Amino acid sequence: MILEKKELQGLQSELKYMDEITGGLGFVRGQWEYYRATYDLRIQDQKNDVYFLRVNCRVIDGKMESPYAVLTPEDIYIGQESFPHGVDYNADIPQPVLKVANEKISELEKLLS
Repeated sequence: MILEKKELQGLQSELKYMDEITGGLGFVRGQWEYYRATYDLRIQDQKNDVYFLRVNCRVIDGKMESPYAVLTPEDIYIGQESFPHGVDYNADIPQPVLKVANEKISELEKLLS
């Protein structure tokens, strides 16, 4: 599922700061290459089902190997973990999980503003 968070899209941050603030919110920088990165947040519900909130970022100045590369968030996804590895982005997301995801996105937006 794609979360429509237009307020976050277009904000900019250097890689070093993005890593610091996302890490403080519980995100982990997962996949990355020279011009993009993903930040993932693991959310577990009361039934022990696991969901991942993923913020895709694009480099708009520099390269990922530099802490001064400038990134901007793009699409934001949420999906349910699927065994043995992977994320099902078509799964129904419970309201409590969506609430946590939206709170984290709002916190990220405030830190980037």
